Amino acid sequence: MDSLKELYQEIILEHNKHPRNAHKMECPTCSAEGVNPLCGDEVIVFVKLDGDTITDVSFLGQGCAISQASASLMTLAIKGKTIEEAQKQTSIVFELLTNDILSPSELDKLGDLVALSGVRQFPARIKCATLAWHSLESALRKVLV
Repeated sequence: MDSLKELYQEIILEHNKHPRNAHKMECPTCSAEGVNPLCGDEVIVFVKLDGDTITDVSFLGQGCAISQASASLMTLAIKGKTIEEAQKQTSIVFELLTNDILSPSELDKLGDLVALSGVRQFPARIKCATLAWHSLESALRKVLV
């Protein structure tokens, strides 16, 4: 179990040090900013759509390793998905972070996102891990109106 925790920690640290898709997107279809005033984490999520498919996603942010790694992992997880698939992925991540009810097959489907499961042990850090995901939801709501 310790080796699994180490792997998860390595994934979080790697995505914090070398975040994927961390740049301001030119001409996004939608975007939304998220701020956690309790700890100072900030993120802006940019989404480009073709119909209902997310063709590109990026973010700009600053804050703790968990918030930045979660944003990086999110961009990889939702790129190429439909809006509905991205919303389902968001719900699964929220379950991962707040409950221990996902089956082993559901956990396998998460890939590197499963590294965020360790955050569940630190309730004060859950908001750090969900900030980018809530911002994604806000951005997508703008195009669903």
